[in-house]
Amino acid sequence: MRYIIFVIDDQTEKASGNEMAAIDAFNEMLESNGHWITAGGIQHGAQATVLDNRAGAGLVHEGSLYDSAEHYSGFWLIEAADHDTALELAAAGSKACNRKVELRPYLR
Repeated sequence: MRYIIFVIDDQTEKASGNEMAAIDAFNEMLESNGHWITAGGIQHGAQATVLDNRAGAGLVHEGSLYDSAEHYSGFWLIEAADHDTALELAAAGSKACNRKVELRPYLR
């Protein structure tokens, strides 16, 4: 099964050097154990644009849909045999990046 792990952040600065080293080690573990699909960081929600073109509405809103101090700052897309394994990997990812994470099943 595939899962997505969202990194939840309340800061605007990037991860520190020690955090990046821990994230790199976590990524290497994911790869070597066959869990890795992809991962990446994303810009703060202030850089987002929400578009609604249902029925040709053409609505554009600068900024995130959500106005909160916490925001998604990155993600891992992983492969795990079951939900318990995904929970363990998400907990390890949270420790590696030193931030809260949210785990969700990834629908294909």
